[in-house]
Amino acid sequence: MSHSMVNAPSEKSGLRSQCLSFIEVLGQSIANIAPTATPAITIPVVFATSGNATWIAYVFATLAIILLSLQINVFSKRSATTGALYTYISEGIGSAGGFVSGSGLVFSYLVTGSAVLCGFANYANNLLAYAGIQLSPALIIIMGTAVAWFMTYKGVELSAKVMLVFEAISVTLITLLGLLVLIHHGFNLGTSQFNLKGVSFDSIRLGLVFAFFSFVGFESATAMGREAKEPLRNIPRAVIGSGVFVGIFFVVMSLIMVMGFAGSKTSLGESTAPLTYLAQQSHVGILGFLISIGAMVSFWSCGVASITAAARVMLHMSHEGYLPDAISKCHKTNKTPYIAIMVCSIVVGGIPVVLEWLRSSNMDVYNWTGSMAVYGFLINYLLVTVSAPLLLYKLKELKWSHIVTAALSFILLCIPLIGSVYPFPAFPMAVLPIIFLAWLIISLVFYIFVKQHNSLQENPNTEQI
Repeated sequence: MSHSMVNAPSEKSGLRSQCLSFIEVLGQSIANIAPTATPAITIPVVFATSGNATWIAYVFATLAIILLSLQINVFSKRSATTGALYTYISEGIGSAGGFVSGSGLVFSYLVTGSAVLCGFANYANNLLAYAGIQLSPALIIIMGTAVAWFMTYKGVELSAKVMLVFEAISVTLITLLGLLVLIHHGFNLGTSQFNLKGVSFDSIRLGLVFAFFSFVGFESATAMGREAKEPLRNIPRAVIGSGVFVGIFFVVMSLIMVMGFAGSKTSLGESTAPLTYLAQQSHVGILGFLISIGAMVSFWSCGVASITAAARVMLHMSHEGYLPDAISKCHKTNKTPYIAIMVCSIVVGGIPVVLEWLRSSNMDVYNWTGSMAVYGFLINYLLVTVSAPLLLYKLKELKWSHIVTAALSFILLCIPLIGSVYPFPAFPMAVLPIIFLAWLIISLVFYIFVKQHNSLQENPNTEQI
């Protein structure tokens, strides 16, 4: 067993050390989840497959996330790092598997950033429509990316505070709307959601695929190991706390939204602006408008969180000699990995701008990039559930309870992974898992090349053999 599982931030990263409070670290994870986006976009999609069992799909997804949090926290309680799951998986299954999974994680953070900036552009245009203005989504994405770059470049405390405030306001507004809908319906959630009439296991399974997608990115607090105060205490709390908090929020909102649409002419599964509709039905139309602003900002905050997390993982990879030294350079004043942030920002904004320049629609790009992101997260989550018991075994701390929770977590995670590729999707969605698989193969080839190159530099005489 390597002795790299230590009780303090290990690398001299150049980042501002231990500057983020627990609430700010929690804000990083919650911003990466973008909880506002789930009632605005995802719950209707889950309802289209699961119907009255929508809330059960979210209960199962929340349970999976809590079990997964226990596996992640096997590492986060023992090690503070900027490498996030990449470092944890390396500790469990070795550096080759760790690098490939870490490369997949960076890929997922970046395309998540691209997806949510498309969502940001969509909501921005919806709001501009009130003033009779429509802008090119690509132009809005460029502006959103520029501001996200500036926030992440200036300092992690600034971006953490801004993301936390915006998400708190947005979630509060949606909670208020939920309460008003409950009052409007006389606090009667109806029996149809609890007697599960017409619900099958298959419909719950399909809903679980999308419900699970609502949580991806919840672990991004693990990339703040250098910048969090008391990281071995606060990061594990943020990982499990974010999953529990948003899980309860999603379950409650799914119950309320299904009830709110019951008996209406518009189906929840077909609604493109469900929260606006519910606000109008409850005679608080202005709240729908404010929530649309909140949703727009929530998408943007998720972009900031994605760039922040990706840049930290890349910085860690640079420290380990896999990426150029320039990636690990930190700004002397801001204490941020400014070159890594610039690279991440260009990729995050560039992908949707180029695809839209090639005549793809904004929401198509949102679906493509969002779907690809999920593969990387799921692969990392599955590998963490394998790595955690392996690490505990090496440390001679493995108990039966660890094996049971890891196995349950693995099984639950397999449902959305298999569901995302089987039955095999139609074109162009069928191309997405192939693109991601190609990325992993390229990453493995790159890892082998770098390893051999570094080995030759350390032992130049081996070239003569």
